[in-house]
Amino acid sequence: MMKGGMGNLMKQAQQMQENMKRAQAELANIEVEGQASNGLVKVLITCRNEIKRVSIDDSVMDDKETLEDLIVIAIKDAISKAEKTSEQRLSGLMPAGMKLPF
Repeated sequence: MMKGGMGNLMKQAQQMQENMKRAQAELANIEVEGQASNGLVKVLITCRNEIKRVSIDDSVMDDKETLEDLIVIAIKDAISKAEKTSEQRLSGLMPAGMKLPF
């Protein structure tokens, strides 16, 4: 049989695991937008990095190379924002000093 301290620790670990699963499910529904060149290219993704939409201004349609670069920049911006949002949401669930694995 577990002593009180160890039993409480196990309950806390299980609660933290349940909270983490719930938070990760919520992140799948949170959307962030990445942009390039003042919004000429926009990418909407979830915080689980699922791309939802890409918007491209007509003014950049003539230059294929530039457009390709802007798409990459917008995707990187969106991923960065998704990571920051995820980290903020999940950091409250972790004990002080413990870092997230991503």
